[in-house]
Amino acid sequence: MSAFIKTTSKRLTFGAVLLGATLGLSACVTQPPSFGSGIDFREARYNEISAMRTYRECRDHALELDREAQTNHDPAKYLASARMIEKCESDLGPDVAGIATDERMRAYALTVQNHLKGGDVEGARENLDKFAANFDGQDLYFADGSSFIQTMEVLLGKRGAGSIGRYSDANVNNDLKSELRRVRYWERN
Repeated sequence: MSAFIKTTSKRLTFGAVLLGATLGLSACVTQPPSFGSGIDFREARYNEISAMRTYRECRDHALELDREAQTNHDPAKYLASARMIEKCESDLGPDVAGIATDERMRAYALTVQNHLKGGDVEGARENLDKFAANFDGQDLYFADGSSFIQTMEVLLGKRGAGSIGRYSDANVNNDLKSELRRVRYWERN
């Protein structure tokens, strides 16, 4: 009888070990490995890089038009450059709208300036509003520390004409403030 108990005990122990090993291994491999998330990430990153490459090529053509406009003092080329940058930005798409923000801000700021230089004041105002909306309150600063947005607001007449300190509270170049005050003085006198 003791041989029977030893054999049964060994079989039960072996069965328990086998059951434990089977459960342990099945817990480790509950589902096949997923490589999709890595592939999806790479695909998304590739799409971002392709979109930015296309954007930069388009922007470079627009900057070439801007250089030609400066050289020839051609208002039509300023407007063409502005429209091309607008197209570059609109073709970019919402999926990659958060990348290279500083680079895109500088290009879009150029659309505001080029519309103004080309004589399309209303287009410059519209693009300034789009700039402020699309880049969520961010601003660019000129070499002297003056604000791009506030300078353009002053030049485009978006600041209240009746306010007493019309230019004093604006972060605008002092020479520009002086010139605008001089023009305002001579308009009234």
